[in-house]
Amino acid sequence: MTQATKDKAHKSFLSRPTVRRLIPFTLITAIALIFIFENRSSVEIRLLIPMVTMPLWGALLIAWALGILACAFTVHRRSNRHARRQG
Repeated sequence: MTQATKDKAHKSFLSRPTVRRLIPFTLITAIALIFIFENRSSVEIRLLIPMVTMPLWGALLIAWALGILACAFTVHRRSNRHARRQG
């Protein structure tokens, strides 16, 4: 076995870049979901024109999901832009 092969074989699970990026996302997601589902009271929300009465957790969950989608779209676009520059 070469030295490079030994280093790859003994690499810690937490030292992998993918895992290091995933841990903060997982923690923030868990905290956000706990916060969302602890707020169960009904609230009135204005959606441009209509007034809607819905549970607060539903409104928070929708806002959280839209934020995740916006983040994913931004990251995807940024990676595509960098790939075009290099290629």
